[in-house]
Amino acid sequence: MLLWFLQQCSLIDASVADSLAKITLRASLAALASFLLGVTLGPRMIRWLAARFREPNHSPSRRIEKLHAGKHHTPTMGGLFLVMAIIGSALVCGDLTNGYVLTALFALVGLTLVGMIDDLAKLSGRQRGVAPRTKLAAQIALAAVVALWLYRLHVDSHGPPLLHVPIGGAAVHLGLLFVPLAMLVIVATSNAVNLTDGLDGLAGGCLVFATCGMGAVAYLAGHRELAEYLSMPHIAGSGEMVVLAGGMVGGLLGFLWFNCHPAQVFMGDTGSLPLGGMLAVLALVARQELVLVLIGGVFVAEAVSVIAQVISYRWRRRRVLLCAPLHHHFQFCGWPESRIVTRFWIAAALCSILGLASLRLHIRPSSKAAVSPSLVGAVASGSAEGQDLVSAVD
Repeated sequence: MLLWFLQQCSLIDASVADSLAKITLRASLAALASFLLGVTLGPRMIRWLAARFREPNHSPSRRIEKLHAGKHHTPTMGGLFLVMAIIGSALVCGDLTNGYVLTALFALVGLTLVGMIDDLAKLSGRQRGVAPRTKLAAQIALAAVVALWLYRLHVDSHGPPLLHVPIGGAAVHLGLLFVPLAMLVIVATSNAVNLTDGLDGLAGGCLVFATCGMGAVAYLAGHRELAEYLSMPHIAGSGEMVVLAGGMVGGLLGFLWFNCHPAQVFMGDTGSLPLGGMLAVLALVARQELVLVLIGGVFVAEAVSVIAQVISYRWRRRRVLLCAPLHHHFQFCGWPESRIVTRFWIAAALCSILGLASLRLHIRPSSKAAVSPSLVGAVASGSAEGQDLVSAVD
């Protein structure tokens, strides 16, 4: 909306309008607008949620129920006002003619609905919510639509998608295999964030660092000169995703205002599923799915801890952790909740830094290896030009 207004308004000098339309400025404004919307909507939404949607303290583990006894009947589905803040900032500051932005907003709204239905099912008396297979099927169906949409956008703009390896700079031709890969990334990331959402402020704080990292990657991919310098694929239009990332960071900070320990509201699946999906879409647009594994290292560790626990117990009847996901293991070790959350935030920040650093770990061919055929011919002929060129290379 802001971008359209600046383009249409003839009362503002063209140079001023161009400056105001810069992605970095609009991303900053989106973060500020989303934060203010979250903080403003928060108290009203929490009162509304408290009157209708209070989460009972049910868990398969009696020890976790005891540890979380003070959280009984805390309002849940706080992801509603978080998502509203993100969408509001995107409508004001984003470019709604950008296909990547529209795809991301579709994923955000769709996964919000899936999470909301699951939360409502839990609150209606079904302890585990919607049947896992039904919930997974809904996520897969939505991810398939998003993946096909992104595939078409990539093919139309840049040709068949490639899988880029950050360390080494290799690229693997995917073609239509991009679609199942994108579905896997979306479903896995949304569920990994959902698993991390088990302590006050844990998922929200880790998402702030991960979103900053992936937002930076999207900006670099959308900037031709910086992408070339870093040997990254240049994805025209992906820079606009930074505005959505800014709105997501601002909304998360506004949500953490109320979700920090002791939490006044929980995110619920209504927030964790769409935010995880948004993080995945940022990586898919920038064509940096493997960098997401590094930047989202905390979420990967949480998901792997659950998978390892289940496999170990089914095969060996032994647990590798005291409790899964990983943050509950540290609770069982006697760590206070605030210490676990803070240290996971530190780990998330380090993972984000590591992911960004990996973009520079390309193995470039040496200048000697890049000698052209014409130079070889000149050297073979013994010409002075050839000898000068060899000296320059050396």
